[in-house]
Amino acid sequence: MESGVQVDLHGKQALVTGGARGLGASIVRRMAGAGASVLVADLRKDLARDLCNELAAEMGRGDARFVELDVRDAAAVAEVFKDLEAEGQTVDILVNNAAVDVSKPIEHLSADEVTRVITTNLLGPMYLCLETYRRMVARGGGHIVNILSTAANRTWTEAGPYAAGKTGLRAFTHTLFKEAQRDCPGIGVTGIIAGGMETPFILERFPDADVSMLQSPDIVADTVLYALSVPAGSAVSELVVVPRKEPSWP
Repeated sequence: MESGVQVDLHGKQALVTGGARGLGASIVRRMAGAGASVLVADLRKDLARDLCNELAAEMGRGDARFVELDVRDAAAVAEVFKDLEAEGQTVDILVNNAAVDVSKPIEHLSADEVTRVITTNLLGPMYLCLETYRRMVARGGGHIVNILSTAANRTWTEAGPYAAGKTGLRAFTHTLFKEAQRDCPGIGVTGIIAGGMETPFILERFPDADVSMLQSPDIVADTVLYALSVPAGSAVSELVVVPRKEPSWP
């Protein structure tokens, strides 16, 4: 699916977490198509490298490269940014997309499962924002996009940790937006509330899901591009993009 959003990202470098597949891969493709250099941050080495090779073959240039990163590890996140600085590189656009879920009733959840979901979906994006935001303030600009969920507005059963993490990330995103207004007008902060998508994130857990109720991840990736396309002087703090039949919104 071709993008209908036009934005020029030449000269910009983006870091996309969970970028190897699903929505992350759609965002990586859109970013690269708009001219950005893209760091594909993931733990799935083979998938991420295949995506980078695919983009190099399609575009005739190697502007996507794999970065192995576990967002749950604050020290590893900090090390990635130190390594980039040592190479004279910056992250102009951060997309916090990596997320996991455990679909179980609360009475059957283990502490380890809760910790994995909350650390990946809430603390991980916060670690990335901490490293990115202060550097953007120092440079005078940049953009942070946090991928949220309809679960941040209205939850459902078997989604306790997931809803808690996404609700917390939405609150953190709103706070970061207000601080950017105060600290540096050149920094954009956008939360994107995405409804159900036809990606492995849903289909691996719910193989019998009705795909007619889901949207393409490319649509959500276009929404990310739109957030980046808004001229200076305006700001997109939050966007909602859901399938027309989305049952969990509003």
